Amino acid sequence: MVLEVYHAHYQINTGGYLQKTQIMRPSIAFFDFDGTVTKKDTLFEIVRYTKGNTALYTGLLMLAPAMVLMKLKMLSNVKVKQLFLQYFFGNMPEQQFRSKCAAFCRERLPFLIREDALQAIKEHQLQGHRVAVVTASAQEWVQPWCSALGIECIATRLETVNARITGRIYGENCNGEEKVRRIEEKFSLPLYGEIYAYGDTSGDKAMLAIATHPFFRKFN
Repeated sequence: MVLEVYHAHYQINTGGYLQKTQIMRPSIAFFDFDGTVTKKDTLFEIVRYTKGNTALYTGLLMLAPAMVLMKLKMLSNVKVKQLFLQYFFGNMPEQQFRSKCAAFCRERLPFLIREDALQAIKEHQLQGHRVAVVTASAQEWVQPWCSALGIECIATRLETVNARITGRIYGENCNGEEKVRRIEEKFSLPLYGEIYAYGDTSGDKAMLAIATHPFFRKFN
């Protein structure tokens, strides 16, 4: 069922009197990606796809000390994420990286998508709602999938220097409050009558808090 939200608008009619009219305000839906739309963390899956299982497990072994420090809260999640990206993709030509990510979106990502989450996206589209994925994953391996589906993408941006991936994050990791900041940067939320948000971790709580219809772990 389409939820129609209106706000009052007054105009002078032909008789010279103020006439109240109602204008429908659009709706928008925000979806977290990893764990909400997907069944697995796509950071590991993009490495598995591009480098293979042996390289993935070898890298995890090499990075194990950093991950232990993260568990002990002696190293931030963002720092470990950057170490991970630098280890596997640092100094890779940007065009090669983008090409591999696009292939991942075509060939592997469809098998990682939760069917009921995809159906929810399509239902929002059928109702004429604007839809956006808001994710801490890198834009390079999420944007192509979003574009193919006709939805928008807000994601973590990776730094490039001399047309090569450095493995460092450009700006802020798109998680927690940064998700809301990036949403408000792109969309004027007061224009929307109904705001839907779907997430599955504490990193989505700020985004869920701005929604009129928040859904936590709806597809899990």
